Amino acid sequence: MDPIEQRLAELGLSLPPSAPSRALFLPGKISGNLLFLSGQICEWEGVPQYFGPVAEGFDMDTGQAAARMCALNLLYSIKTVAGSLSRVSSVIRLGGFVAAPPGYGEGPFIVNGASQLFIDLYGEAGRHARTAVNVASLPANALVEIDAVVELG
Repeated sequence: MDPIEQRLAELGLSLPPSAPSRALFLPGKISGNLLFLSGQICEWEGVPQYFGPVAEGFDMDTGQAAARMCALNLLYSIKTVAGSLSRVSSVIRLGGFVAAPPGYGEGPFIVNGASQLFIDLYGEAGRHARTAVNVASLPANALVEIDAVVELG
C-alpha cells in the first residue's frame, strides 16, 4: 500500500471512491513538476455534505470536517492525475473559500481542517502557503471549497 494512503488509514480516513467534476474542468494539470489542483467542495462522490453559509451557533469542528473532506477530494485528484500520493514532494499552496456572511472572521480556522490533514500526511513537506477567504456562496451551496498546488518528485 502507498505509504501516504497507509497514514490516511491510520488516521481513520480514506479517499472517496470518486470525485466527479461539476463543470468543464480537469481535476488537475501538471506543468513541469507542479500539479495545479482544481477546487474541490465538501462533497462525497458528487453529493454535497456540508452547506453554507456559516450561521449563528456554527460548530467549528463541523467546519473543519467540511474542509478535511475537501482535502480528501484533492488527495483523490492527486492520485488520479499523478498516479500516487507518494509522488508529492511538497504541498506548495492551498486556497480556501468559506461561505460566510459579512463580518465573519473565523474562516481561516475552518480551512485549518484541510491544512492539518496535509501536515498530518506529509509532515514538514505538508506545510504550505495559504489563502483563506470568505465568500457569499460556493458551488452547490457548499460550505467550503479548497484548491491546491503541489510539487511532484
